[in-house]
Amino acid sequence: MKSLTGKVAIVTGASSGIGDAAAKLFATSGARLVVGARRSAELERLVAEIIASGGEAAALAGDVRDESYASALVDLAETRFGGLDIAFNNAGTLGEMGPTVGVSAASFAETLMTNLTGAFLGAKYQVPAMLRRGAGSLIFTSSIAGHTVGFPGVAAYSASKAGLVGLTMSLAAEFGPQRIRVNAVLPGAVDTPLYREMNTTAEAQSFIAGLHALKRVSSPGEVARSVLFLASDDSSFLTGAAVIVDGGVSINRT
Repeated sequence: MKSLTGKVAIVTGASSGIGDAAAKLFATSGARLVVGARRSAELERLVAEIIASGGEAAALAGDVRDESYASALVDLAETRFGGLDIAFNNAGTLGEMGPTVGVSAASFAETLMTNLTGAFLGAKYQVPAMLRRGAGSLIFTSSIAGHTVGFPGVAAYSASKAGLVGLTMSLAAEFGPQRIRVNAVLPGAVDTPLYREMNTTAEAQSFIAGLHALKRVSSPGEVARSVLFLASDDSSFLTGAAVIVDGGVSINRT
């Protein structure tokens, strides 16, 4: 049997990168999907691909900073597919880059609103839906940035991603007795549009690849397979964890 057969999952930030890869992998593993992102056309393309491959999916475009959107995603999962078992809160932004002393307070707050508050709002509505099902798996996309590695010029991004680890631990402790597992995946560099936005030259990309023990960056699909593990019952005794999927950046000194 497929590892997510009978499960219903929400994936945010699903229009590209890790979210897109995870949604497709969840679908091929048996889950029925509600996919979210800001770009409606990209979500419809994703849903069409999932359906063409024999899966089931529905899309709802919106902004994770909007609390009503968090609620609407859960409502769609429950009305269309009967409940919610898994949520992968993956939506995020790089935010303003550059010297920290030059970053505006408004820009810093906006990055935290998307990456951290958006994840909190998702969980606020996802957890009650999972409780109605009797169990669930909640997953956040954090980062090694701000956890095991410090990068200059990305203060808001790093702070928001570090905050997600704390949110993960708090939710795991709070809802563990009610069979809700909560974990964060912490990727290294992943070849996504966000990665290319941050590293715009071949020289920059080569430098970043060299930071990894594996001397390369990952594909979105490689990270998605770790997310699938956290979503499935294969990780049934794993909760409150910051799962590092970084190709060895955190330990590499060569």
